[in-house]
Amino acid sequence: MADQVCPLWMGYLLASPIRRWMQNPDTLLGPYIEPGMTILEPGPGMGFFTLPMARLAGSTGRVVAVDIQAKMLDKLRSRAAKAGLLSRVDARLAPPHSLGVGDLAGQVDLVAALAVVHEMPSCEDFFREAAAALKPEGTLLLVEPAGHVNAARFAREIELARRAGLHKTQSLAVRRCLGAVLTKKAA
Repeated sequence: MADQVCPLWMGYLLASPIRRWMQNPDTLLGPYIEPGMTILEPGPGMGFFTLPMARLAGSTGRVVAVDIQAKMLDKLRSRAAKAGLLSRVDARLAPPHSLGVGDLAGQVDLVAALAVVHEMPSCEDFFREAAAALKPEGTLLLVEPAGHVNAARFAREIELARRAGLHKTQSLAVRRCLGAVLTKKAA
């Protein structure tokens, strides 16, 4: 996650309540999250999606939020504590060229890759690691901002995901973004 890393100051803008008007996390993620789920979120920033996912996953669920920026994770932890959700959020500092989630192999119900894959140093490695973390029939939500990712690049990401064992089951409509729902093939 080092190619075009989101600067800390941008994290404040991305966590703004005003953003909910354009991308409501509950509306976007609600259909894919059930209580008790384990969710992996690479590049969570300050938790714009993390905190709603933790609420949706309930007291028996957890969100593993992985970032390469310690300060971003500090802000995320602070916001999660203030919201009473810290016990549901596992905020992890990742190495620059990996998600660092080998311990989650086959345990994740949902990977929420929200406006982050284009920042990865290797999309291919990202999809391989995400697929390894997912349970069979697990879901990966892929959303990329149209301002950063054009249709051709998004199609390449979908192809790399397919090579990692994820197949596109549907398109995902997200304002000013390209989106897809991908599912891990059963073993």
